[in-house]
Amino acid sequence: MRAATKYRDAAVLAASLAACQAAGLIGALFTRPAIPGWYASLAKPRFTPPPWLFAPAWIALYLMMGVSLFLVWRRGESEPGRRDALSVFFLQLALNALWSPAFFGLRSTGAGMAVIAGLWVAIAVTLNRFRKVSSTAAWLLLPYFAWVSFAAALNYSLWTLNP
Repeated sequence: MRAATKYRDAAVLAASLAACQAAGLIGALFTRPAIPGWYASLAKPRFTPPPWLFAPAWIALYLMMGVSLFLVWRRGESEPGRRDALSVFFLQLALNALWSPAFFGLRSTGAGMAVIAGLWVAIAVTLNRFRKVSSTAAWLLLPYFAWVSFAAALNYSLWTLNP
C-alpha cells in the first residue's frame, strides 16, 4: 500500500470516528443535566438498565459506527450505491444526535419516541444500503440496531408510564 493511501485512509478513519463520537457528545450535553432530576423522577419499567451502562455502551457503538462508515467511505466514488449509503448513514446519525435534545432537552418522552421511531427506520435502511457496499460494515451496525431497538422499547415504556 502506498504511503499516500495509508495517510488518506488514516484521515478518513479519524474523520469517521470523530463524526460518530460528535453525535454522542451532542447527546451527552443534553443527557447529563437531566439524569439526576427529570429522568430520575420518571416511572421506569423493570428492564431499565442502570444509568452508568449507557455511556460505555454508546461509546462502543459509536466506535463500531465509525469503523463501519470508514469501510463504506473508503470504497471510492465509483462504488455502486456508496453515495446513497453514505447519505442515509448521515441522516440516521443526525437523528441519533437529535434524540437526546428531544427526549432529555425537551424532557419529552413523546418527542423522544417520535425521533427514535424515525431513527430505527433510518438505521434499517442504512444496514440494507451498507450491506450492498460492504457486508463487514453492515455487520458492524447490527449491535447499534439492536441497542436502538431496545432503547425504542424503553422509550415507549417511559412514554406510556409517564403520560
